[in-house]
Amino acid sequence: MVTTSRYLEAPRRLRAFVRAHETSLVVLAALVGTIGGLVVAAMSAAVAGLHVLLFNIEIGERLSSQFKIEPLRALLVPSLGGLLLGLAFLLLLRWRPAREIDPIEANALHGGRMSFRGSVIVALQTVWSSGVGASVGLEAGYTQLASGLAASLGRGFHLRRADQRIMVGCGAAAAIAGAFGAPLAGAFYAFELVIGGYTPASLTPVGVAAVAGYFVAHTFTVLSLGIGVGPVGDVLGRDLAIAALLGILAALFGIGIMRGVAFCETLLSKTQLWPPLRPALGGLGVGLLALLTPQVMSSGHGALHLAGFFSMPLAVIAGIFILKAIASVISLGSGFRGGLFFATLFLGALGGHLFAAGFDAIWPGLNLDPNVYAIVGMSALSASVIGGPLTMSFIALESTGDLWLTTAVLVAVIISTQITRELFGYSFATWRLHLRGETIRSAADVGWIRDLTVRRLMRPDVATVNASIPIEEFRGKFPLGSKNQVVAVDLTGRYVGLALVAEAHAPDIDAKNGLIGILHHRDVVLHPAMNIQEAIAVFDAAEAESLAVVETDGEHRPIGTLTEAHAMRRYAEESEQRRREAVGDI
Repeated sequence: MVTTSRYLEAPRRLRAFVRAHETSLVVLAALVGTIGGLVVAAMSAAVAGLHVLLFNIEIGERLSSQFKIEPLRALLVPSLGGLLLGLAFLLLLRWRPAREIDPIEANALHGGRMSFRGSVIVALQTVWSSGVGASVGLEAGYTQLASGLAASLGRGFHLRRADQRIMVGCGAAAAIAGAFGAPLAGAFYAFELVIGGYTPASLTPVGVAAVAGYFVAHTFTVLSLGIGVGPVGDVLGRDLAIAALLGILAALFGIGIMRGVAFCETLLSKTQLWPPLRPALGGLGVGLLALLTPQVMSSGHGALHLAGFFSMPLAVIAGIFILKAIASVISLGSGFRGGLFFATLFLGALGGHLFAAGFDAIWPGLNLDPNVYAIVGMSALSASVIGGPLTMSFIALESTGDLWLTTAVLVAVIISTQITRELFGYSFATWRLHLRGETIRSAADVGWIRDLTVRRLMRPDVATVNASIPIEEFRGKFPLGSKNQVVAVDLTGRYVGLALVAEAHAPDIDAKNGLIGILHHRDVVLHPAMNIQEAIAVFDAAEAESLAVVETDGEHRPIGTLTEAHAMRRYAEESEQRRREAVGDI
């Protein structure tokens, strides 16, 4: 490979070969899947090592499966770890002031472009956060690093925009498949959440990456979803209706968690506490909760591996459910890095178990299987917070192998997802982007819309005229057929309005007020930074066929014109091109 820029690039002939053959993309996907599996194994091992070192647990054991943790370690490790994370983040801001881009934002806005260094930084922050006991999942770090590496590989081969987005999806698919031992769930995680849709062109590379990620990660450690709920009973018709009710409750609880994280962030920012002290305070809060039950620490994998966990008294399960939810909100709201994927699976399993017990208490004689509703609850809550109803359905299928149970899960996740969309409108990832000012609600590619700006679309050869001249003088300067319209300006060059040449030559026009009396769209203009959707919205609101483009530097100087017909035509052309790229027609 040769370096022709700041990035590593493949040789030109190899790049041309890969771009010309779809099978080559599948080979790259297999490589990405292998890398993703290694990422999962390495990060998991790093976190396990930190737990052994910092919490003095036995090698091979999980932090959240402990019955008790030394009180001093439970308090000091998360709080001091949070302080170090905050200090590192403060120093990082001086080196990299721009925030890092996650796979969903990369595919939605940047055509699959991600920073390799930024992805490594996020992965290290996630490993440290989980390693010091914060109640966060590693899944966000897995997908960030695997997708970041995949994006760098795609950039090295100069892949087309659609193929670059697929590569990012392949990285995420491999990471999720490896993390949960669920290739189908990994593939549909990529389709639903990272690529933003399924196309025949993306099926093979994403599927290959997911399978490769699963087998590579499985080679290094015996992986499972980690939800040992025991044997599952028969699913009856009544269970579908009851699962629908659980889906409603899961959606409401999921919305509460997401708003809780945002509320915690807002509350800490209003305290004007020195930023590095915020994760330290959050870590202290998690440590205090861990004194009550260690299951609140880290992602919760170990808690769901714990033998006989669901045979505990309901009061204990309810306590862990509440404390784990609080710990997750505090951890993410105070600045620790990580995700909510496995945390919501854990919480959902606990909540489903409690739901079954509560329903039996209200309606005796039903004898609902708590293991069935643990699976339904974990999928429904994760679908609400993470999104991806099919992803969560396949997680249930691959963890139980029960098709009838998966049917009940599908009912719950559909209802949970729909209610969340109606009442809230975001998944956790897109909600955090919304809080930063972004408007995206999925990974669907809208970046090209932002790139297609008015400056790129407008005609810069604008004809101007003094707005104060008489009509007769205007007719002399611009005879019929010379121009369709002319931009009128004042003596300082500021935009005043649009003059239509044909209207100025009409015999019945009132010419006593001069040119200024027939000007159109005096208060409606376009700005060069507007994207095509914003421009079309302005055309619709003004009922205009053409508008002037003026600078926003205060001088209000016209720099071009744009017609609605040209904007609509370019929008249709770009949309068709993206569609053809996505389905592999070109």
